[in-house]
Amino acid sequence: MSEIPAGEVVAAFLEAAGVETAFGVISIHNMPMLDAIGRRNRIRFVPARGEAGAVNMADAHARVSGGLGVAFTSTGTGAGNACGALVEAQTAGTPLLHLTGQIETAFLDQDRGYIHEARDQLTMLRGASKAALRVRCAADLPGALREAARIARTPPGGPVSVEIPIDIQEGSLARPSSLAPLPPDRPEPDAAALDQLADALAAARRAVLWVGRGRGLGGGAAGAGAEARALARLGFGIVTSIHGRGTIPEGDPMSLGAFNLQPPVEAFYAGCDAMLVVGSRLRGNETFKYRLALPRPLYRIDADPRADGRSYANDIFVHGDAANAMAGLAERLRGRMDIEPALAPDLAAARLAAEAGLRATLGPYERLMDDVQGAVPDDVVWVRDITLSNSSWGNRAPRLSGPRCGVHALGGGIGQGLPMAIGAALAAPGRKTVALVGDGGLALSLGEIATLVQERADVALIAMNDRGYGVIRNIQDRGYGGRHLYTDLALPDLAALAGGLGLPFRRVGDVAGMRAALDRAIAADGPSMVEIDMTAIGPFAIPFAGPPVRAKG
Repeated sequence: MSEIPAGEVVAAFLEAAGVETAFGVISIHNMPMLDAIGRRNRIRFVPARGEAGAVNMADAHARVSGGLGVAFTSTGTGAGNACGALVEAQTAGTPLLHLTGQIETAFLDQDRGYIHEARDQLTMLRGASKAALRVRCAADLPGALREAARIARTPPGGPVSVEIPIDIQEGSLARPSSLAPLPPDRPEPDAAALDQLADALAAARRAVLWVGRGRGLGGGAAGAGAEARALARLGFGIVTSIHGRGTIPEGDPMSLGAFNLQPPVEAFYAGCDAMLVVGSRLRGNETFKYRLALPRPLYRIDADPRADGRSYANDIFVHGDAANAMAGLAERLRGRMDIEPALAPDLAAARLAAEAGLRATLGPYERLMDDVQGAVPDDVVWVRDITLSNSSWGNRAPRLSGPRCGVHALGGGIGQGLPMAIGAALAAPGRKTVALVGDGGLALSLGEIATLVQERADVALIAMNDRGYGVIRNIQDRGYGGRHLYTDLALPDLAALAGGLGLPFRRVGDVAGMRAALDRAIAADGPSMVEIDMTAIGPFAIPFAGPPVRAKG
């Protein structure tokens, strides 16, 4: 039987898995794999400026494309640099393959200070990833790759790290009989459980469906938009988690969007007689740390069996793939629902009141929100970093048309928006990606601006510059006597930085100029940046000082 270089096996497996784009940083401990990718020239490799950025790019690429994200790093400090971004992918349930080198097998785990060595790296990666595997001989490589991709794509999804020592990468093995990816496990809903759930819901007259994106293939809304719309047509009101935005187009009259904890919406919930939660963890920042009053009875569908009763007690739980479960439920409910006619206008009134409450907090940034909504195309990919404008309005506006149109740092870490925008844009050729970032977050990923330009990613980057950590300042005003400690940041002149890289740039210092600058950036062919000078424009009407909380009792 003929032999094949190990690096070639990695490249061939990724091709068989349908991977078209991979991200990473080349190193002496991953060169055989990347050399094979370059020689075969079937996968686009994007050289990021740092390992964290590479994983963020692969994460967003997978979220938008629906495929398997792939990132390459070196071992040791290189793998360590990737860990924060791996935690984000784990939080979001993104199916992602992290391929890291490792030192020679003869010197592994001996703490000799070997270059690129990390003591107990596999434990570190297991903590940041859904799983971490080590390839111990060349013959194990195909099976490890196939199993890693299967685990990553099985809900609840997540990143899987694979360590491949450099001597194994440089070696060869018998040509594998197959490199076809293994299918992920997709739990099928139990028919009797669906019958029970349908019987319960058929008695509801004011039913609401809360849809999350889920965590990976089959987990939630990202692959079940049509099935969620089928339930909406039966009369369900729809609300989504922030991660599940766009499951139902947010212009749909039966959609609350992600307005899920504003007082008018909670009052609306009080008048509902059932809620079905599909693929959502009902996260603490979207439920007043689990104190939001949700309709009762509360039913749940989730591909993760551990969701049963987690965060909120549920009356019926169905374990299964979201798309198949919702399709089966809609079939069982067809012709049986008797939804109260007042539900639709009550829902619309709650959304209008929630939007009005949001607008009252924005001050001059209400104009920016409206300008963004007016400027972006219907199929925009909307990427947000954790910054004041995201947390106040960008996480609920503009209205998104599909479940793969929105990407944000679900785990709350700043600095991930720019690399995520690059990955998202490369996953959506022919569509515009618009990214909302703050100056504090941008400072963490300035090097990736060079990646943005080099790859000509079609991104309009909106940089909100208040010269520091604005949300932290607001929290310090509220709870720390107004002491603004460690929040002022020195940042390069963005116009000069953009000019040095040949990146089209506009600075806006008044609300009247925002729409024209956005229109030009969005119309541009390729990347551009718009800096919004928040110190010139002024403060929000009501400062945002962290996720809303509700007192106990």
